[in-house]
Amino acid sequence: MKRMLLKKMLFTTGLIAGAIGSSHAQNTLPIVDGPYNPNKPESFKQYKCPEWFRDAKFGIWAHWGPQAVPRHGDWYAKKLYQQGSGDNKYHVATYGHPSKFGYKDIIPLWKAEKWDPEYLMKLYKKAGAKYFVSMGSHHDNFFLWKSKIHRWNAVEMGPHKDVVGIWQKAAKKEGLHFGVSEHLAASYTWFQTAHGADTSGEFKGVPYDGNDPAYADLYNTKAAPNDKGWITKSPEWAKEWFDDVKELVDAYHPDLVYSDSKLPFGDTGLAMMANYYNGNLKANNGKMQAVYNYKTMPADGTYVKDIERGVNDVIAEFPWQTDTSIGDWFYSTGQKYKSASEIIQMLVDIVSKNGNLLINIVQTPEGDIEQDMVNTLEDLGTWTSANGEGIYGSRPWKIYGEGPSTAPSQEKGHFGGLKDVRKYGSTDYRFTTKNGKVYVFVMEPPTADISIVSLGKNAKLDTREIAAVKLLGSTEKLSWKQGDDALTITKPSSLPKWKTVAFEVVFKK
Repeated sequence: MKRMLLKKMLFTTGLIAGAIGSSHAQNTLPIVDGPYNPNKPESFKQYKCPEWFRDAKFGIWAHWGPQAVPRHGDWYAKKLYQQGSGDNKYHVATYGHPSKFGYKDIIPLWKAEKWDPEYLMKLYKKAGAKYFVSMGSHHDNFFLWKSKIHRWNAVEMGPHKDVVGIWQKAAKKEGLHFGVSEHLAASYTWFQTAHGADTSGEFKGVPYDGNDPAYADLYNTKAAPNDKGWITKSPEWAKEWFDDVKELVDAYHPDLVYSDSKLPFGDTGLAMMANYYNGNLKANNGKMQAVYNYKTMPADGTYVKDIERGVNDVIAEFPWQTDTSIGDWFYSTGQKYKSASEIIQMLVDIVSKNGNLLINIVQTPEGDIEQDMVNTLEDLGTWTSANGEGIYGSRPWKIYGEGPSTAPSQEKGHFGGLKDVRKYGSTDYRFTTKNGKVYVFVMEPPTADISIVSLGKNAKLDTREIAAVKLLGSTEKLSWKQGDDALTITKPSSLPKWKTVAFEVVFKK
């Protein structure tokens, strides 16, 4: 109630609209006591990415919420207010004009009546996921956790369930690490479309429902004319963001937090980061388990860099993560999904470069997933159960790979790096290492003998003598020879049914 009253006051006085800047000379925000201090940035240099994350390699994300209801994909809550857009036309035809029926009216339609988190978590674990991430709140400013400071949450509205808490319980039951994503920092400018009106037609000039002060705590208030960046300039909004994220992390103590931006709000973001790290240490009896993902590059080791729909092009000094989706970010009728083979190739490429893959598995508005996606997850499980020893707990080798796909000029990713799904050939290899062994992943089924130049004697990348070579997922005895120019493996007479095959190379002691 206090938050709603404050929003109404700011709506009418214009305090938020006139505010600029988000830095503080001395950070006095309330944080959990501990070694991380936002007023001493050097204190973050002690952070080291926890081993659980480095070992896990593969996570699944539920990028799910009320925006799935119209079955129109990502950013529906914003686009329904953009006159002439496909989402706006659909919304008017299906629900009515956004001056009368807006996003606030979509929220009650999200019932999640087919959501079975325990079944899904078992499926995700079987597919090979070692951690799971729940949406905390998207840019739509609707919280999926039980909030005491924001009435627009999934316990009070929509499914009337603590979505974050239920996901966390299911993940822990299956032994998966648990994370949350927050997209709130961008909400303040992202949702400004709700404050507009049609510029033509029958409803020209009629304000959308976001202009109603009664809903200012959902749509935010009107931003200053020059406040149009991804992250708002308003210190009041920065403080509100801090309070929201603090409530989330203090209540659930997630192993991972993802921000859909660079570190938000300068010093305020640093205070949130310190609060999360210190709180995680306290919740885990002094053992650091926290991973914080955000999108500033280059990384400095004080957090885990995230690349959206892209991958690193080299072996990174510090652990990092690709976040992507199997399809659209929210459910969209008729969308095309990535195949199991494409996901496997992504995973292998990412892991060879010291990264992790976090992939969104698209849920319907009702909460279940479509059968073709179930099939894909089962195929992933078949592959990871046979080849996982070269993935989980592994580390990058001397080089990440060889072959045409290592060329400097490759298609770039959407937000940096290289494109996540790329074309590979049968002479494209990726390498990992674990327990003194080297694992060679052949990205497409070999059509002839496998010749690995990087493991030839002249390459001198590893001077140990090879003792054995094994094809994972097969009992066939292989014929191989380590020559000066390459390690040559005679093509097996029978290859596993999956595209990307892996060879384990064992060295003499």
